[in-house]
Amino acid sequence: MTAQGRVHTYGDNVDTDVIIPARYLNTSSHEELAAHCMEDIDKDFVSRVRPGDILVARKNFGRGSSREHAPIAIKASGISVVIASSFARIFYRNCINIGMPVFVADAVKKLHTGEIIEVDLEKGTITAPCGVIEANPLSENVLKTLEYGGLIPRVRAELGITE
Repeated sequence: MTAQGRVHTYGDNVDTDVIIPARYLNTSSHEELAAHCMEDIDKDFVSRVRPGDILVARKNFGRGSSREHAPIAIKASGISVVIASSFARIFYRNCINIGMPVFVADAVKKLHTGEIIEVDLEKGTITAPCGVIEANPLSENVLKTLEYGGLIPRVRAELGITE
């Protein structure tokens, strides 16, 4: 499983309230959430992001609330994978549960906004203008969940639920 796209970089401790501000949590529309993704930290994000782009951050990305709105907003905005040196535990699991690839790698110091990179989640590599960055690959279990599009679709398929 690979992803290729333009990089958008952010710093440490990006919390769920700046990923999707609380004032927009009264909707369950993925498109509406995407329209306001990152606006309190980067007002131009939604106009710059393109399908397949890659979000890269430093440590503790996604800290804050346990709501799934933040990873949904990121995924719906077109981001194909989020890379960070560390993630808030609940945010990380919420991403996998909704089928949003997340990748732990200390890469933000080596990557720059606008660069085109490729992430190989199975091999654990990031290929960038600076060279190949090595990291731990995602587990087979996580990869399988992502291939199904998230936890609920995986469980439904494995249980043979078609309705």
